[in-house]
Amino acid sequence: MTRRSRRIAVYPGSFDPLHNGHLDLIGRCRPMFDEVVVAVLRNEEKRPLFSLEERVEMISSLVADPGWCRVESFSGLLVDFMDRVGAQAVVRGLRAVSDFEYEFQMALMNRRLNPRVETVFMVPREDYIYLSSRLVKEVFALGGELSGLVPGPVLERLRERVGRR
Repeated sequence: MTRRSRRIAVYPGSFDPLHNGHLDLIGRCRPMFDEVVVAVLRNEEKRPLFSLEERVEMISSLVADPGWCRVESFSGLLVDFMDRVGAQAVVRGLRAVSDFEYEFQMALMNRRLNPRVETVFMVPREDYIYLSSRLVKEVFALGGELSGLVPGPVLERLRERVGRR
């Protein structure tokens, strides 16, 4: 299969930090795509808890599967990144109606910028439907328990960063 004939999807986000809802969507992409690129957005305006390099390393240690899933960072327009990696589809998770409104606008703009780009909306498992990276950080900072919501290595990194055991 040539690079362009392979079904390549990009799953973009800040992933600060990665949680089990993200992992659920990545895993469920496997039967639909030949390759998934988890694209970690460089967006310093969000004031991330983890550096771009830390996020890429954490995600890579959990999902990297040579030939099927890889992790890269990007900045700028998503459609330009997709052209660079030969992707045709964007995977986006939807948790609520408010997510759909924003993601629908982004999907239409991406299609306007590059008519070859399609967006695939996925809903996470019910266990993770409410989960967001922002909520994970907030609950952790307030002393809440995150077991079962984030992968063990991510929880350990959170403990190291915030100084909690």
